[in-house]
Formats: sequence, structure tokens, C-alpha cells
Amino acid sequence: MVLLNILDYSPIFEGSDAREALLHTRDLAELADELGYHRYWVAEHHYVSSVAGSTPEMLMMQLAVSTSRIRIGSGGVMLPHYSPYKVAENFRMLEAFHPNRIDLGIGRSPSFQIVNRALNEARDKRISYEQQVEDIYKYLTDDTEEEHRFKKLIAMPAIDTIPQIWILGSGSGSARLAGAWGSAYAYAHFAPSSRSNGQEIVKEYRNNFKSTSLLEKPKVMIAVFVIIAETAEEAEDIAQAFDLWLLSVESSHQPPYYPSIQTAKERGRSRIEEEKAASNRTRVIIGDPEQVKAGIEEVAELYLADEVTIIPQFYDARNRRKGIELLAEAFGLNAGG
Repeated sequence: MVLLNILDYSPIFEGSDAREALLHTRDLAELADELGYHRYWVAEHHYVSSVAGSTPEMLMMQLAVSTSRIRIGSGGVMLPHYSPYKVAENFRMLEAFHPNRIDLGIGRSPSFQIVNRALNEARDKRISYEQQVEDIYKYLTDDTEEEHRFKKLIAMPAIDTIPQIWILGSGSGSARLAGAWGSAYAYAHFAPSSRSNGQEIVKEYRNNFKSTSLLEKPKVMIAVFVIIAETAEEAEDIAQAFDLWLLSVESSHQPPYYPSIQTAKERGRSRIEEEKAASNRTRVIIGDPEQVKAGIEEVAELYLADEVTIIPQFYDARNRRKGIELLAEAFGLNAGG
């Protein structure tokens, strides 16, 4: 059976605030741990008012302390913003406290230009993303033999275990890079550009994969939005708010919060928005537990995936708790799994 994971953006629901969103993320991770989900990842989004997940490493420490079994990870750290050495030390620190439970998912989303400038303000020279990935591997494997500009440098703390490394992406560049470095690959089926040639991209990863001491054979994770409720009708109601949120975040007008179902229904949509929302529905699985289970299994089969990561980006805290409970029951998960 395909392994089932969760990626959480920590949405800030209408009438709530960022602190409540983060506390809800902690509560949802604790529940996912109890229910038997395999991984719980948190995202990095900057300057997006409707989500609270901005610093995954900090949030991961809280979640790792609050859980006992589930793997905790980043989905992902946007590497071009940071020093690979510092990222490696952050994740070694997490791994030191929680051995064999930490995942380092890395990506290269550019974020908003103003964010990119602010995070790189003091850096007059930048290295390539490909070089940064090489650096991460060097620092996490304590490699002091291969030629490198910091050949003898070791990342601290010195520990016996290594976080799992995942390269995130939705294009052939990330697939080739993951294959070349023998990394696990997380494919963003939920991304706007992902649906047309996703199978070819994942195939390219597998064809280019080179086994390493960290990973002997390719490992593929597929990430997809989901909306789960007890009935298909209820799920469709909840999906109205998701449609509006996605339309808003992908427009030039950032929403101040994740809208309620009532707000979405009262606002309505233009014809152009209706067309866009219909297109966006290819990025999300909506329905009752059995319908969502079937959709996840279909996606897993499509990509021959080892794992599927659901993104329960829907309104509200109560619905999200109920949704992951229903899905865990449909899949027959258990905390010992």
C-alpha cells in the first residue's frame, strides 16, 4: 500500500489569526501521528497573508517535540534564500534531537521579488541551485575527500544519523537533479504547470537516478490538494472556499485570510473565474472518504509512486481534523504502521 503523508501550509482562516493557525498545525500533526500517517511536512511561504508557515525549521522543532512516531519534514526549504551550510546545521540539530524522524525537503521557488531581495540583501554573489544541492550533500554526509571550496568544513553537531533528503519540484530540471544526486523526489502534482507532462518528468527522474550510500533506488512522492468530508455534497461545499482562496493567491491581490465557506458562497464568481476554478479542480481531489481514497490510489498508480502527500488546504480546523480522520479510516491506517 502507498504510504500516506500530510503537507500543511498552516492556513489562517477568516476570523482567526496566525497564532491560532500554528497551534492548529501542531494539533493536526499530533492527530496525524496518532492516526498512522507516515510523514508530516510544513511549508515555507513568505509574504502570503493567508498562511502562517514561513519558517519550516522552527515549526518542525515544535512538531517533533509534540509527536512521537511520525516523520517531520520541510516541504520545503527554499534553498536559494539561504546558506547551505546553515541549512545543514539546522537540520542536523533537528536530527540530533529526533534521530531517524527528520526529512529535509528542498526546493527553489523564487517567492516574491521583494522577499528574495530581503532574504539576500547582504549577499553580493550567489551560487547556483545545483551547487547548493551539492553543498547540502557534502555537509550532511561529512564528505572531506571530494574537491570543494570548503573541503575540510564539517557541519555541526556531529551525529550518527542523517536527515532524509528530498528534492521538490514540478519540472524536468528538478527531476534530473534529484536523479543525479540519488535523492528522493517529491513531485508537485498540485502545481499549476504540473499536469501535462508529470509522468514523463517522474520517468526522467527514475531514468537518471544514480544510487548512493543514502538511497539505493529511486523513491517518488506525489503531492496533491485534497478536500475530504463525510459526504460528497459537504466536500463540494468546502471546496467553494478552496476555489476562492486559490483564485485569490494566484491573482495580484493577496487575500488577508483563507475565506469561509459562507464568504465564498456570498461572493460568487465571474465567468472567467468559473473557468479558472474549473481548471484548478484538476489539482485537487474532492469527495467523501472513498472517493478521495480512489483518487489518491489513481494518482499513485499514474506515477507508480511510493508515497502520496495530501495537502488538506481547506476550511476550517474542525473540517481538517475530521478530514484526515476519515481518510485514515478509509485507508486502514494505524499508529503502528
